[in-house]
Amino acid sequence: MSEPIIQIRNVTKRFGNMVAVDNVSLDIVAGEFFVMLGPSGCGKTTLLRMIAGFELPTEGQILIDGQDMAGVPPNKRPVNMVFQSYAVFPHMSVLDNVGYGMKIAGVPKREIRERAEESLALVKLDGLGARMPDQLSGGQRQRVALARSLVMRPKVLLLDEPLSALDAKLRAQMQFELADLQDKVGITFITVTHDQDEALSMASRIGVINKGQIAQLATPSDLYEYPANRFVADFIGSVNIFEGKLSVDEPERAVVDCPEIGKIYLNHGVTGPHEASVWAAVRPEKMMLCKPGEAVGRDAPEGHNVANGIIKGMSYLGDCTLYEVMLDSGRMIRVSRANLSRFDQEDFTWDDKVSLCWHPSSPVVLLA
Repeated sequence: MSEPIIQIRNVTKRFGNMVAVDNVSLDIVAGEFFVMLGPSGCGKTTLLRMIAGFELPTEGQILIDGQDMAGVPPNKRPVNMVFQSYAVFPHMSVLDNVGYGMKIAGVPKREIRERAEESLALVKLDGLGARMPDQLSGGQRQRVALARSLVMRPKVLLLDEPLSALDAKLRAQMQFELADLQDKVGITFITVTHDQDEALSMASRIGVINKGQIAQLATPSDLYEYPANRFVADFIGSVNIFEGKLSVDEPERAVVDCPEIGKIYLNHGVTGPHEASVWAAVRPEKMMLCKPGEAVGRDAPEGHNVANGIIKGMSYLGDCTLYEVMLDSGRMIRVSRANLSRFDQEDFTWDDKVSLCWHPSSPVVLLA
Protein backbone atom coordinates (compact mmCIF):
# COMPACT_ATOMS: atom_id res chain seq x y z
CA MET A 1 0.00 0.00 0.00
CA SER A 2 1.09 3.56 -0.72
CA GLU A 3 1.50 6.19 1.96
CA PRO A 4 -1.73 7.92 3.05
CA ILE A 5 -2.33 11.24 1.33
CA ILE A 6 -5.28 12.08 3.59
CA GLN A 7 -5.03 11.50 7.35
CA ILE A 8 -8.11 12.21 9.44
CA ARG A 9 -7.40 12.04 13.16
CA ASN A 10 -10.26 11.98 15.73
CA VAL A 11 -12.28 14.55 13.79
CA THR A 12 -15.58 15.75 15.24
CA LYS A 13 -17.86 18.40 13.76
CA ARG A 14 -20.71 19.94 15.73
CA PHE A 15 -23.38 22.35 14.55
CA GLY A 16 -24.78 23.64 17.83
CA ASN A 17 -26.00 20.58 19.74
CA MET A 18 -25.98 18.36 16.62
CA VAL A 19 -22.96 16.11 16.05
CA ALA A 20 -22.54 15.73 12.27
CA VAL A 21 -19.19 13.89 12.38
CA ASP A 22 -18.34 11.93 15.51
CA ASN A 23 -14.66 11.21 16.32
CA VAL A 24 -13.71 9.85 12.88
CA SER A 25 -10.19 8.57 12.17
CA LEU A 26 -9.33 7.49 8.64
CA ASP A 27 -6.38 7.14 6.24
CA ILE A 28 -6.94 7.49 2.47
CA VAL A 29 -4.10 6.13 0.38
CA ALA A 30 -2.51 8.04 -2.50
CA GLY A 31 -3.89 6.97 -5.86
CA GLU A 32 -7.02 5.18 -4.65
CA PHE A 33 -10.67 5.76 -5.56
CA PHE A 34 -12.25 6.16 -2.14
CA VAL A 35 -16.01 6.47 -1.69
CA MET A 36 -17.83 7.73 1.41
CA LEU A 37 -21.21 6.02 1.36
CA GLY A 38 -24.20 6.52 3.61
CA PRO A 39 -27.78 7.74 3.90
CA SER A 40 -28.75 11.41 3.76
CA GLY A 41 -27.70 13.29 6.88
CA CYS A 42 -25.06 10.74 7.99
CA GLY A 43 -22.18 13.27 7.88
CA LYS A 44 -20.38 12.19 4.70
CA THR A 45 -20.68 15.54 2.88
CA THR A 46 -19.62 17.42 6.02
CA LEU A 47 -16.50 15.24 6.20
CA LEU A 48 -15.76 15.93 2.52
CA ARG A 49 -16.21 19.69 3.06
CA MET A 50 -13.78 19.59 6.00
CA ILE A 51 -11.15 17.99 3.75
CA ALA A 52 -11.79 20.77 1.21
CA GLY A 53 -11.61 23.46 3.91
CA PHE A 54 -15.18 24.74 3.53
CA GLU A 55 -15.96 23.53 7.05
CA LEU A 56 -13.58 23.46 10.02
CA PRO A 57 -13.40 20.57 12.51
CA THR A 58 -14.69 21.26 16.00
CA GLU A 59 -12.08 18.79 17.23
CA GLY A 60 -9.35 16.71 15.64
CA GLN A 61 -6.84 17.08 12.85
CA ILE A 62 -6.80 16.71 9.05
CA LEU A 63 -3.51 16.26 7.20
CA ILE A 64 -3.09 16.30 3.43
CA ASP A 65 0.18 14.93 2.07
CA GLY A 66 1.63 15.16 5.56
CA GLN A 67 0.72 18.82 6.13
CA ASP A 68 -1.68 19.84 8.89
CA MET A 69 -4.57 21.75 7.29
CA ALA A 70 -5.41 23.80 10.40
CA GLY A 71 -5.64 27.42 9.24
CA VAL A 72 -5.08 26.56 5.55
CA PRO A 73 -7.86 28.10 3.40
CA PRO A 74 -9.58 26.09 0.62
CA ASN A 75 -7.71 27.82 -2.21
CA LYS A 76 -4.33 26.92 -0.66
CA ARG A 77 -5.05 23.20 -0.24
CA PRO A 78 -3.75 20.67 -2.82
CA VAL A 79 -7.31 19.56 -3.59
CA ASN A 80 -10.06 20.48 -6.03
CA MET A 81 -13.77 19.89 -5.66
CA VAL A 82 -16.48 18.97 -8.18
CA PHE A 83 -19.80 20.11 -6.76
CA GLN A 84 -23.14 18.35 -7.09
CA SER A 85 -24.43 21.19 -9.29
CA TYR A 86 -21.16 21.20 -11.34
CA ALA A 87 -21.01 25.05 -10.95
CA VAL A 88 -20.11 25.55 -14.63
CA PHE A 89 -20.06 29.24 -15.58
CA PRO A 90 -22.97 29.73 -18.06
CA HIS A 91 -21.48 32.86 -19.70
CA MET A 92 -18.13 31.23 -20.57
CA SER A 93 -17.25 28.80 -23.33
CA VAL A 94 -16.22 25.27 -22.42
CA LEU A 95 -12.55 26.10 -23.01
CA ASP A 96 -12.77 29.26 -20.88
CA ASN A 97 -14.52 27.33 -18.11
CA VAL A 98 -11.72 24.77 -18.01
CA GLY A 99 -9.00 27.42 -18.14
CA TYR A 100 -10.54 29.77 -15.56
CA GLY A 101 -8.58 28.48 -12.56
CA MET A 102 -5.29 28.75 -14.44
CA LYS A 103 -6.17 32.29 -15.54
CA ILE A 104 -6.73 33.31 -11.90
CA ALA A 105 -3.43 31.63 -10.98
CA GLY A 106 -1.58 33.72 -13.60
CA VAL A 107 -0.66 30.90 -15.96
CA PRO A 108 0.44 32.19 -19.43
CA LYS A 109 -2.34 32.20 -22.08
CA ARG A 110 -0.64 29.72 -24.37
CA GLU A 111 -0.16 27.21 -21.54
CA ILE A 112 -3.77 27.74 -20.44
CA ARG A 113 -5.05 26.78 -23.87
CA GLU A 114 -2.75 23.78 -24.22
CA ARG A 115 -3.55 22.37 -20.79
CA ALA A 116 -7.28 23.07 -21.17
CA GLU A 117 -7.39 21.23 -24.50
CA GLU A 118 -5.45 18.30 -23.01
CA SER A 119 -7.88 18.15 -20.09
CA LEU A 120 -10.90 18.22 -22.42
CA ALA A 121 -9.42 15.37 -24.45
CA LEU A 122 -8.95 13.41 -21.23
CA VAL A 123 -12.70 13.60 -20.48
CA LYS A 124 -13.64 12.94 -24.14
CA LEU A 125 -14.72 16.50 -24.95
CA ASP A 126 -11.99 17.36 -27.44
CA GLY A 127 -13.32 19.61 -30.20
CA LEU A 128 -16.10 21.09 -28.03
CA GLY A 129 -14.10 23.93 -26.47
CA ALA A 130 -15.98 26.66 -28.35
CA ARG A 131 -19.43 25.54 -27.19
CA MET A 132 -21.38 27.23 -24.40
CA PRO A 133 -22.62 25.19 -21.41
CA ASP A 134 -26.28 25.43 -22.52
CA GLN A 135 -25.31 23.63 -25.72
CA LEU A 136 -24.14 20.58 -23.75
CA SER A 137 -25.95 17.59 -22.23
CA GLY A 138 -25.91 16.95 -18.48
CA GLY A 139 -23.18 14.37 -18.87
CA GLN A 140 -21.05 16.75 -20.94
CA ARG A 141 -21.42 19.55 -18.37
CA GLN A 142 -20.28 17.12 -15.70
CA ARG A 143 -17.21 16.35 -17.81
CA VAL A 144 -16.48 20.07 -18.11
CA ALA A 145 -16.52 20.36 -14.31
CA LEU A 146 -14.16 17.38 -14.10
CA ALA A 147 -11.81 18.82 -16.72
CA ARG A 148 -11.75 22.18 -14.92
CA SER A 149 -10.72 20.46 -11.68
CA LEU A 150 -8.19 18.08 -13.23
CA VAL A 151 -6.44 20.81 -15.22
CA MET A 152 -5.20 22.34 -11.96
CA ARG A 153 -3.34 19.08 -11.26
CA PRO A 154 -4.55 18.60 -7.68
CA LYS A 155 -3.20 15.84 -5.48
CA VAL A 156 -6.77 14.97 -4.46
CA LEU A 157 -10.04 15.38 -6.36
CA LEU A 158 -13.16 15.65 -4.21
CA LEU A 159 -16.53 14.81 -5.79
CA ASP A 160 -19.82 15.59 -4.02
CA GLU A 161 -22.62 13.35 -5.40
CA PRO A 162 -21.15 13.83 -8.91
CA LEU A 163 -23.71 11.69 -10.76
CA SER A 164 -26.93 12.53 -8.91
CA ALA A 165 -28.23 14.94 -11.58
CA LEU A 166 -27.91 12.40 -14.41
CA ASP A 167 -30.53 9.95 -15.66
CA ALA A 168 -30.13 6.25 -14.81
CA LYS A 169 -28.55 5.13 -18.09
CA LEU A 170 -26.06 8.00 -18.24
CA ARG A 171 -25.27 7.57 -14.55
CA ALA A 172 -24.35 3.93 -15.15
CA GLN A 173 -22.14 4.92 -18.10
CA MET A 174 -20.40 7.66 -16.12
CA GLN A 175 -19.62 5.28 -13.25
CA PHE A 176 -17.34 3.32 -15.55
CA GLU A 177 -15.91 6.47 -17.14
CA LEU A 178 -15.04 8.00 -13.76
CA ALA A 179 -13.30 4.83 -12.62
CA ASP A 180 -11.39 4.65 -15.92
CA LEU A 181 -10.45 8.34 -15.71
CA GLN A 182 -9.14 7.94 -12.15
CA ASP A 183 -7.04 4.99 -13.27
CA LYS A 184 -5.58 7.03 -16.15
CA VAL A 185 -4.67 10.17 -14.21
CA GLY A 186 -3.61 8.37 -11.01
CA ILE A 187 -4.99 11.17 -8.80
CA THR A 188 -6.67 10.26 -5.51
CA PHE A 189 -10.45 10.52 -5.96
CA ILE A 190 -12.71 10.91 -2.91
CA THR A 191 -16.40 10.69 -3.74
CA VAL A 192 -19.52 11.10 -1.63
CA THR A 193 -22.70 9.23 -2.56
CA HIS A 194 -25.80 7.62 -1.06
CA ASP A 195 -26.11 5.23 -4.03
CA GLN A 196 -24.79 1.75 -3.16
CA ASP A 197 -24.56 0.57 -6.79
CA GLU A 198 -22.55 3.68 -7.65
CA ALA A 199 -20.14 3.10 -4.78
CA LEU A 200 -19.70 -0.63 -5.46
CA SER A 201 -19.02 -0.07 -9.18
CA MET A 202 -16.41 2.70 -8.81
CA ALA A 203 -14.55 2.39 -5.52
CA SER A 204 -11.34 0.64 -4.63
CA ARG A 205 -12.39 1.13 -0.98
CA ILE A 206 -15.58 2.29 0.68
CA GLY A 207 -16.21 3.88 4.03
CA VAL A 208 -19.82 3.29 5.09
CA ILE A 209 -20.91 6.14 7.35
CA ASN A 210 -23.81 6.04 9.81
CA LYS A 211 -24.73 8.75 12.30
CA GLY A 212 -21.40 10.52 11.86
CA GLN A 213 -19.26 7.42 12.43
CA ILE A 214 -17.60 4.88 10.14
CA ALA A 215 -19.68 1.71 10.33
CA GLN A 216 -17.24 -0.28 8.16
CA LEU A 217 -14.21 0.36 5.97
CA ALA A 218 -13.57 -2.27 3.29
CA THR A 219 -13.36 -3.15 -0.40
CA PRO A 220 -16.69 -3.36 -2.29
CA SER A 221 -16.67 -7.17 -2.34
CA ASP A 222 -15.87 -7.46 1.38
CA LEU A 223 -18.62 -4.99 2.27
CA TYR A 224 -21.16 -7.02 0.34
CA GLU A 225 -20.03 -10.51 1.34
CA TYR A 226 -18.82 -9.83 4.89
CA PRO A 227 -20.76 -6.92 6.44
CA ALA A 228 -19.51 -6.07 9.91
CA ASN A 229 -22.88 -5.20 11.43
CA ARG A 230 -26.60 -5.13 10.75
CA PHE A 231 -26.60 -1.55 9.44
CA VAL A 232 -24.04 -2.36 6.72
CA ALA A 233 -25.76 -5.65 5.80
CA ASP A 234 -29.10 -3.87 5.45
CA PHE A 235 -27.73 -0.78 3.66
CA ILE A 236 -25.58 -2.54 1.05
CA GLY A 237 -27.82 -4.32 -1.45
CA SER A 238 -30.85 -6.46 -0.62
CA VAL A 239 -30.71 -8.96 2.24
CA ASN A 240 -32.92 -11.22 4.36
CA ILE A 241 -32.11 -10.87 8.07
CA PHE A 242 -33.36 -13.36 10.67
CA GLU A 243 -33.09 -13.00 14.45
CA GLY A 244 -32.03 -16.09 16.37
CA LYS A 245 -29.86 -17.78 18.98
CA LEU A 246 -26.37 -19.15 18.42
CA SER A 247 -26.88 -22.75 19.61
CA VAL A 248 -23.66 -24.28 18.19
CA ASP A 249 -20.35 -22.50 17.65
CA GLU A 250 -17.30 -24.62 16.87
CA PRO A 251 -14.21 -23.87 14.73
CA GLU A 252 -15.67 -25.52 11.63
CA ARG A 253 -19.43 -25.20 12.09
CA ALA A 254 -22.13 -23.13 13.73
CA VAL A 255 -25.91 -23.32 14.03
CA VAL A 256 -28.34 -20.45 14.52
CA ASP A 257 -31.87 -21.30 15.64
CA CYS A 258 -34.22 -18.80 13.96
CA PRO A 259 -37.97 -19.02 14.76
CA GLU A 260 -38.90 -17.49 11.38
CA ILE A 261 -36.93 -19.85 9.12
CA GLY A 262 -35.65 -22.77 11.21
CA LYS A 263 -32.09 -23.95 11.77
CA ILE A 264 -29.38 -22.12 9.84
CA TYR A 265 -26.16 -24.11 9.48
CA LEU A 266 -22.78 -22.52 8.68
CA ASN A 267 -19.60 -24.33 7.64
CA HIS A 268 -17.42 -22.09 9.84
CA GLY A 269 -17.35 -20.81 13.39
CA VAL A 270 -18.72 -17.45 14.54
CA THR A 271 -16.75 -16.92 17.80
CA GLY A 272 -19.78 -15.64 19.66
CA PRO A 273 -21.06 -16.52 23.17
CA HIS A 274 -23.19 -19.67 23.42
CA GLU A 275 -26.92 -18.90 23.14
CA ALA A 276 -26.06 -15.33 22.15
CA SER A 277 -28.73 -13.32 20.35
CA VAL A 278 -27.59 -12.85 16.75
CA TRP A 279 -28.84 -11.97 13.31
CA ALA A 280 -28.31 -14.29 10.35
CA ALA A 281 -28.17 -12.49 6.99
CA VAL A 282 -28.70 -14.26 3.65
CA ARG A 283 -28.62 -12.44 0.30
CA PRO A 284 -31.60 -13.15 -2.04
CA GLU A 285 -29.34 -14.52 -4.80
CA LYS A 286 -27.80 -17.02 -2.36
CA MET A 287 -31.16 -18.78 -1.90
CA MET A 288 -32.30 -21.54 -4.27
CA LEU A 289 -35.96 -21.84 -5.25
CA CYS A 290 -37.30 -25.40 -5.71
CA LYS A 291 -40.57 -27.27 -6.20
CA PRO A 292 -42.26 -28.29 -2.91
CA GLY A 293 -40.34 -30.96 -1.06
CA GLU A 294 -37.36 -30.90 -3.44
CA ALA A 295 -35.15 -28.56 -1.41
CA VAL A 296 -32.33 -30.26 0.50
CA GLY A 297 -29.88 -28.14 2.44
CA ARG A 298 -26.78 -28.27 0.23
CA ASP A 299 -23.87 -29.67 2.29
CA ALA A 300 -25.94 -29.06 5.45
CA PRO A 301 -27.35 -31.60 7.93
CA GLU A 302 -30.92 -32.75 7.32
CA GLY A 303 -33.46 -30.20 8.51
CA HIS A 304 -31.01 -27.29 8.26
CA ASN A 305 -30.95 -24.50 5.63
CA VAL A 306 -34.38 -25.50 4.26
CA ALA A 307 -37.70 -23.63 4.41
CA ASN A 308 -41.12 -23.73 2.78
CA GLY A 309 -43.36 -20.94 1.59
CA ILE A 310 -45.71 -19.47 -1.01
CA ILE A 311 -44.82 -17.00 -3.79
CA LYS A 312 -46.67 -13.75 -3.15
CA GLY A 313 -44.94 -11.49 -5.66
CA MET A 314 -42.68 -11.50 -8.72
CA SER A 315 -40.60 -8.87 -10.49
CA TYR A 316 -38.95 -9.67 -13.82
CA LEU A 317 -35.74 -7.59 -14.02
CA GLY A 318 -34.20 -8.98 -17.21
CA ASP A 319 -31.05 -10.61 -15.88
CA CYS A 320 -32.95 -12.03 -12.90
CA THR A 321 -36.41 -12.46 -11.42
CA LEU A 322 -37.08 -11.33 -7.86
CA TYR A 323 -39.61 -13.39 -5.88
CA GLU A 324 -41.42 -12.37 -2.69
CA VAL A 325 -41.95 -15.58 -0.71
CA MET A 326 -44.10 -15.81 2.42
CA LEU A 327 -42.65 -18.48 4.70
CA ASP A 328 -44.79 -20.87 6.72
CA SER A 329 -43.94 -18.67 9.71
CA GLY A 330 -45.60 -15.69 7.99
CA ARG A 331 -42.31 -13.88 7.34
CA MET A 332 -41.92 -12.36 3.86
CA ILE A 333 -38.47 -12.76 2.25
CA ARG A 334 -36.87 -12.13 -1.14
CA VAL A 335 -35.31 -14.72 -3.44
CA SER A 336 -33.48 -13.80 -6.66
CA ARG A 337 -33.10 -16.23 -9.60
CA ALA A 338 -30.76 -15.54 -12.51
CA ASN A 339 -32.45 -15.74 -15.92
CA LEU A 340 -29.67 -17.70 -17.58
CA SER A 341 -31.83 -19.26 -20.31
CA ARG A 342 -35.33 -18.93 -21.68
CA PHE A 343 -35.95 -22.64 -21.73
CA ASP A 344 -34.16 -24.68 -19.06
CA GLN A 345 -35.56 -23.27 -15.81
CA GLU A 346 -38.53 -24.31 -13.73
CA ASP A 347 -41.47 -21.95 -14.02
CA PHE A 348 -42.75 -20.38 -10.82
CA THR A 349 -45.64 -17.98 -10.49
CA TRP A 350 -47.88 -16.28 -7.95
CA ASP A 351 -49.33 -18.48 -5.16
CA ASP A 352 -47.08 -21.44 -6.01
CA LYS A 353 -45.95 -23.47 -3.01
CA VAL A 354 -42.14 -23.65 -3.02
CA SER A 355 -39.18 -24.86 -1.01
CA LEU A 356 -35.96 -22.92 -0.39
CA CYS A 357 -32.42 -23.95 0.46
CA TRP A 358 -29.01 -22.29 0.72
CA HIS A 359 -25.37 -23.32 1.09
CA PRO A 360 -23.69 -23.22 4.54
CA SER A 361 -21.18 -20.64 3.26
CA SER A 362 -23.97 -18.18 2.33
CA PRO A 363 -25.23 -16.82 5.67
CA VAL A 364 -23.37 -14.13 7.59
CA VAL A 365 -23.89 -14.05 11.35
CA LEU A 366 -23.95 -10.62 12.95
CA LEU A 367 -23.62 -10.31 16.70
CA ALA A 368 -26.36 -8.26 18.35
